[in-house]
Amino acid sequence: MRISFHGANKDVTGSCHLIQCAGKKILIDCGMFQGGRDLSEENAEDFGFVASEIDYVLLTHAHLDHCGRLPLLVKRGFRGEIISTSATKDLARLVLLDSAHLQESEAKFQAKKFARHSDAPPPDALYTLYDATRCFDYFGREAKYEHNIHIANGISATFYEAGHILGSACIFLDLKEEGKHVRVLFSGDLGSDGRKILRDPAVPPKADIVVMETTYGDRLHRSLDDSVAELYQAINNTFAHGGNVIIPTFALERAQEILWYLREGVERGILSASMHVFLDSPMAISATQIFRQHPECYDEESAALFKQGKDPFHLSNLHITRDLADSMAINRINGGAVIMAGSGMCTGGRVRHHLKHHLWRKNASVVFVGFAAYGTLARKIIDGARSVYFLGEDFSVNANIYTINGFSAHADRDELLAWHKQTHAKKTFLVHGEEDVMHIFAKNLNAASKTEVIIPSKSQAFELGNDI
Repeated sequence: MRISFHGANKDVTGSCHLIQCAGKKILIDCGMFQGGRDLSEENAEDFGFVASEIDYVLLTHAHLDHCGRLPLLVKRGFRGEIISTSATKDLARLVLLDSAHLQESEAKFQAKKFARHSDAPPPDALYTLYDATRCFDYFGREAKYEHNIHIANGISATFYEAGHILGSACIFLDLKEEGKHVRVLFSGDLGSDGRKILRDPAVPPKADIVVMETTYGDRLHRSLDDSVAELYQAINNTFAHGGNVIIPTFALERAQEILWYLREGVERGILSASMHVFLDSPMAISATQIFRQHPECYDEESAALFKQGKDPFHLSNLHITRDLADSMAINRINGGAVIMAGSGMCTGGRVRHHLKHHLWRKNASVVFVGFAAYGTLARKIIDGARSVYFLGEDFSVNANIYTINGFSAHADRDELLAWHKQTHAKKTFLVHGEEDVMHIFAKNLNAASKTEVIIPSKSQAFELGNDI
């Protein structure tokens, strides 16, 4: 009985953890590495295990850094079962098809580049649309929250609400092997309490070992009310100066939450009813449709609105732009528009083209409402860069920059500590965070509980049950 770590170790992306018990090999997540550095080689390298030997993948949620290498796993021989919540399955389909399209596009770009400058063969796509489509054949049982799932003799799993995005879960494994009995709880990504749309994270079960995220383990979030007020103020101030507001938006959860608050702002008379909002993200548009199909994930307020026949994501001047031509036309609007576009960290997507047209304008504003990993374009702007390079050009940063971390879909330091305290874990592995943040959180965790804290390195393995 052992656990090994193959991603999100002293880093924020690439979550992938392997449990071996009772002759079975079980992955918790199989995510893609993301960020500002060139990660094509890291994503393409060996997993650290043989894909064909994996029996099960238990998926915490559908963000790319948790599910993005599933098609590669299948491409390399995985033939087991992928288990997730129903909402995660639907969102993962959307995310993985989009990722495969990007992988193929990047491979074509590299092929042209190599043809001009090198005799060496260009790198292949990490995976293709065909690989992503095949991946869906291995999605099997759908987990319901707090319902025990028999995985194999000596192994059962229970999914608990994580409150992070639609369908997100913490995963509890009950493991028995040769007289050993170990309870392991994977936090996945934990949400923050009191958010709109989704329920709060569930009370976790007691566990012997916890594997937990630490994204915001060194800080507290600003209050949600203050964050919403700052969003409204940023929009009104920008409109008063004749500019547009750019919101780099994560397609899953963040886009829907911002739409909620924009609608609410108009209904309360804080924002102008004539305000034009552009949702310029095909993935966010499709994700919003998926949100409407999963009321089992809503909190009471959201569920009540849907029962009344109201759409909490609709505004009278909301413009849905799937086509590229419509996206390009947005930049002919000089003021009075809120433009929501992906990606949230500005590593790709349509938001980069909107930044090209607005970042240098003194009357424009860029509002960041989520986490930005080190090295990403978003992080460089947030950290105060006066000029940034992207799309082959240098651009001055003259726009007003707002960073409103109260919208984060991740729990903050105190919420993480409170969640962990309820587990009574004797041993805790910290993952999914920047290394300096992990060390800060480890000190806080040591002060708050008697748990043994370990910060594993990539590919490091640990025996389970010997000293529990």
